[in-house]
Order: sequence, then structure tokens, then C-alpha cells
Amino acid sequence: MSDSILVYGADWCGDCHRTRALFDQYNVAYTYVNIDEDAAAKAKMLELVDGRNTLPTVVFTDGSIMQEPSNDELLIKLNLRPAADETATPVVPEHDIIIVGAGPAALTAAIYTTREDIETLLFERGVVGGLAAVTDKIDNYPGFPDGVAGLTLADDLRKQAERFGAVIELGEVTGLKTQGDKTLVSSTSGDMLARAVLLAVGSDYKKIGVPGELEYYARGVHYCATCDGAFYRDKKIVVVGGGNSAVQEAIFLTRFTTHIDLLVRSKMRASDVLQKDLQKFVDDGKITIHLNTTTDEIVGENNSVNKVVITEDGTKKDLAVDGVFVFVGLEPNSQFLKDTPVELDEIGFIKSDDRMMTSMPGVFVAGDIRAGATMQIASAAGEGATAALKMREYLEGQPHPIQN
Repeated sequence: MSDSILVYGADWCGDCHRTRALFDQYNVAYTYVNIDEDAAAKAKMLELVDGRNTLPTVVFTDGSIMQEPSNDELLIKLNLRPAADETATPVVPEHDIIIVGAGPAALTAAIYTTREDIETLLFERGVVGGLAAVTDKIDNYPGFPDGVAGLTLADDLRKQAERFGAVIELGEVTGLKTQGDKTLVSSTSGDMLARAVLLAVGSDYKKIGVPGELEYYARGVHYCATCDGAFYRDKKIVVVGGGNSAVQEAIFLTRFTTHIDLLVRSKMRASDVLQKDLQKFVDDGKITIHLNTTTDEIVGENNSVNKVVITEDGTKKDLAVDGVFVFVGLEPNSQFLKDTPVELDEIGFIKSDDRMMTSMPGVFVAGDIRAGATMQIASAAGEGATAALKMREYLEGQPHPIQN
């Protein structure tokens, strides 16, 4: 057992930044071990977790280990969730605006609301910056002619929102309920009331649902190139998908791997610009594209992937690989809304009117989670700004809470 909590991570790992930020927020002492700078430490980490290569890996002083834990899991483990006092009269804190999520839409909205002195609390269960924070490089966000690292953009948006007074809390919202002219927000930190709520929870990576995918998750199957790509230095991998994300991530992964097989179910759907960039790596022999190809099974032994079974143009074959990265689209993070009045479409995205308000009065939506969104960082930021202005209009029609 160690005298200090050990956090095995890497500077490019968004979840590692999230975990460290949580520990810093609650003044939890820990030692950060950068596995990119210490090969022996990396080997020790993999030995401790039976080869399950995912970050962060947190080793507690009692010898227990968590890999890629959620904020809530960490707080429960560290006994930082306040115990309920059943004898006390519950006091429900009130806020002008609660924003669920802290991605580009949420942070942009917070910049606008706090600049106008509208008190704003953001709740984030994962990485501040959302999927943008775990994107290696963003080339199509206005104002960055040479592109910008996703983690840098996310951090700058956070700093800007906090400069105007936004408060970001790491935790998870579990439900919404109308209470009078306000919304009762249930969360892992307790209940809160809000005069207006913005849902900007974004999306997460889809699974392909084949044998071996769940069994070898983090032991060869991954959904984030910037999180786990460095584990595959000088190795061969498969990337599944043919859209923009798959191509962008495959190009990023070439900096580590010796070869990538890109498995595309039908035809390429990525933009022409990205396909031209991809062709350079195809010409160099770093990437091979397999069109009309299905991924049938992920196979491994000794807790690691060693083969992918595919069907290409009707012919079944095996590919010897060390890892699989899946980028086949996104699914909405709306599970917590299924028992609320917020109306979802058939996929799970949130419906809204022309004011960006949902079917629940006082609850707005912006970004990738909104039905009809374009799934772009620039448009998410724009929607966040629009939602902020619409929430301000809504609040102007409501009485302000009595000031003590």
C-alpha cells in the first residue's frame, strides 16, 4: 500500500485532467505519475490492472484501484458525499440558471449569462469541455488559422466563463421536476432550484455491438484516440468508421502506430477535405482503407486483443491487430430525462421550439443534444449564445428571488 493516492495518467488524457481537477477541488492529496515520462511506471500500472490499459488509473492508499472512474465514483470512494441529516429541515439552494453540462455550448452560454450578472452554475459529470476536450486538433473552429488543440480550446472556454463568475461543479444531474415557477434539479450533490435550466449534455460514442467489444474494452477496444492512442506506439490497429471523426482520429493515431486498417461499412462519408488528407497517409502506406467491410468479432487472448474478424466484399477474413478504435457516430446523453416532461425524439435527442425551450417550461437546450443540431463545435457555441439570450428573456418575465 502507498502512503499517497497515485494517479497514473498522461498530459493528453482529458479524463486525467478531470480526475486531478476533482482532487484539487476537494483538497485531496495525490501523486501524479505521467506514464509518458516513466516507462517503468507504465509497466507497473499495467501489472497492477492485469494489462487493462486505460487512463486514469487511480491507486488508493488501501490498495484498491479504479480505472477511468466517474466523479461520483471518486467522491463516494473518498467519503466526500455529505451524509443526509434526517433531523434537519432540508434547505434547497436556489440559482438563477443551472446549466447541465460543460461543453462548448454550455460554456459559451455561461459566458453570456454571467457577463450580464445572471448567477450561473454548471454541472459536469465528465470532462470540462466535453468531446471537444478529447479531440486532438480542431481545424474548423473560427479564429484559429492553424487549428487548436481540443484540450486548449476547452480550457480557454472554461477560464473565460469563470472570469465572468460562472461556477463549475463536478457532479451528475439525475432528474428534473417543475416546482412552482422554478425547476427542481436533482443531483448527486442534492436538490437545487433554478429559475431556468439549460440542457447541454452533448453526446457520447456509439458502440458497434459485436462479440468481444465489451469484453475487451480498455484491453484493446477504445473510443478515444487522444485518451488511449499512446498505448499503441509501434503497433498495428483497426479504426472502425467512415465519417469525419473516424478519419480525424485515424490520422491522429498514425503518430503512434505502424499501420492502421480503416474499416468502412459502406462508403466514405467524411468531408472531401478530410478524405484528401487521409489519402496522403494511404499513399504513404500508413493506412489501408477497407470499403464495404463489416466488423464481425473482436478476438483476443491473455486479456488483450490480437485479431479482428471482418467481412470485406462478402469474404470473411482475419486481421491481426493489437487494438481497435471505434468511431461510428454519437448517441445522446439523455438517459436521465426519460422520466421527466422533457420530450425526446425517437433516438433520444431533445426537442425544442424556436426559442430553444423544451416541452418543460423554463428548461432550454443547446448543442449536440438538441434534435436537429449539426454536431459541430462552432454551431454548438452559437447555440449556447442563442440559448443564453433566450433564457435572459425568459427570466425577465419572472420575479427575481428575494435577496437576503
